[in-house]
Amino acid sequence: MSTSIEFQLKDKTKVGYPKKYKVYLLNDDYTSMDFVVSILTTIFHKSYEDAEKVMLEIHKQDKGLCGVYVHEIAETKVMQVLKRAKEDGFPLRAIMEEE
Repeated sequence: MSTSIEFQLKDKTKVGYPKKYKVYLLNDDYTSMDFVVSILTTIFHKSYEDAEKVMLEIHKQDKGLCGVYVHEIAETKVMQVLKRAKEDGFPLRAIMEEE
């Protein structure tokens, strides 16, 4: 006695890439340019030259793009910026926006 079972998949699972989020630093009147460059080099691993470019973008356009990451990493970067700014007495803010 043989039993034959046929399986038919009706729902196909789609595997996609995770959503990406842009992390920005926002301009304010109190945070020093040196501190912003330090944040960009240590937290976002920018070269000194790239950090200066982003810092000037923040200064001139009120916000500057620091990087694009998956949600968890973007959220961690924002929290690291806020923590370090608070520790050093600066009102620097970071935000993340879905790409």
